[in-house]
Amino acid sequence: MPDPTTQPISDEGGWPELPYEQWSPTRAALHLFSQVVGKIRMRCGPWVNHSWGVTLYVNGRGFGTGLVPYGNRGFQIDFDFIGSQVSLVATDGGHEEIELRPMSVDTFYEAIIAAMDRLGMPVSISTMPNEIEGAIPFDQDRAERAYDAEHARLLWLALVQAQRVLANFRAGFQGKASPVHLFWGGFDLAVTRFSGRRAPDHPGGMPHFPLDIAREAYTHEVTSAGLWLGGDTAPQPLFYSYSYPTPEGFGEAKVRPEQAFWYPDLGEFVLPYDAVRQSPDPDQTLMSFLEDSHAAAADLANWHRGELERPPGFGAEWWRNRDPAGR
Repeated sequence: MPDPTTQPISDEGGWPELPYEQWSPTRAALHLFSQVVGKIRMRCGPWVNHSWGVTLYVNGRGFGTGLVPYGNRGFQIDFDFIGSQVSLVATDGGHEEIELRPMSVDTFYEAIIAAMDRLGMPVSISTMPNEIEGAIPFDQDRAERAYDAEHARLLWLALVQAQRVLANFRAGFQGKASPVHLFWGGFDLAVTRFSGRRAPDHPGGMPHFPLDIAREAYTHEVTSAGLWLGGDTAPQPLFYSYSYPTPEGFGEAKVRPEQAFWYPDLGEFVLPYDAVRQSPDPDQTLMSFLEDSHAAAADLANWHRGELERPPGFGAEWWRNRDPAGR
């Protein structure tokens, strides 16, 4: 029988196929590798509200930190899924590269820390992964992790597609909203909208995630949506949408498309990635899920939607359809 982890995967139509059995070993490795890089950004940069200062960003070759300050210099760390490497660049011209290949988390951690030393930017981070049950510290996790460059590339292309739709969804909100960014704790691409009202203290409960950080993340009422790349609780990539606090009756709301459903264990609506990828109009299918779930939560929680939201269609299409002479 052929090894399912080595079979080709299609990316026809822009939204790549992501059969979990094949690509999940690479996803699991990248989740932990991204935590090492994310913790370096968290250690060196300023703390921005709701943990926005620790996230990673999808870019033209993968995802990375963006520019991070280090004294009066700066650095950037990028996962490059075209070149199969991690690139570290400093504003004084320093440059280091680490090959992405099968390796242990310990090997990756030591390589990144050594590269930062060579750049003259030594850094010390907590080695305990966040939001992972049964986590092993980076410097003690010596089991070799699978890494398939093609699977990593397709994972990135899925994030590229999701990023585009989430960014257009974000454009429809003129209240406070987060960037579209990759949280390395849960390994999910997310965008969050805020009502402007204070929320009750968050109860916490996520593994290896400090209570004060959870409460700072949810100081105000939110709806949040994104793409989660799968894990033990749901072995498939899922789009999700939730509200904090959860308004009464939210789980009974009608949310398009028909493949969307309420997931009690997660306390959120979910939509399988494949339901989007296989639909005749993936962008509109995903947008209907994002808009319906937000509207249901916001209406039940009595948000002032007329003050917070822009007219339908106010996003990328609105800008493209403007007369160029009027810009």
